[in-house]
Amino acid sequence: MRFNALVPELSVSDLAASKRFYLDALGFTLDYARAESQFAFISYGSAQIMLEQVNGHWATGKLEHPFGRGINLQIASDDVEALRNKLTANGYALFRDIEEVEYRENETLHRLKEFLVQDPDGYLLRFSQEMGAVRTSEARPYA
Repeated sequence: MRFNALVPELSVSDLAASKRFYLDALGFTLDYARAESQFAFISYGSAQIMLEQVNGHWATGKLEHPFGRGINLQIASDDVEALRNKLTANGYALFRDIEEVEYRENETLHRLKEFLVQDPDGYLLRFSQEMGAVRTSEARPYA
């Protein structure tokens, strides 16, 4: 297994609930787990996340819901509509429904479809699907 250079580890209040959300509702893969430390290493495409039930080991302060305030994790998806539909069919509410957005990278304008959902502990996940890119001189706004 090859590890990304940056792999966020999320402290979760209930590892079983988090695994249901990430594995069953979102389709992440369980790469490995350590039951004795209530830990799971999961992936979605080339995105990797570690989940560990709160144990005080990494605590830098008091954790209050929603966890991860001030951060959202962008995760690439090939089909955000199918993913959104799977989430809502499983009873998960979206933080923000699918919208088409544009992000500029120097002279390139990236067009994406994305939605946001919070995991059971409130971590904000942004699933994005690339819809194409154009040079900014050629860019035309969405109709």
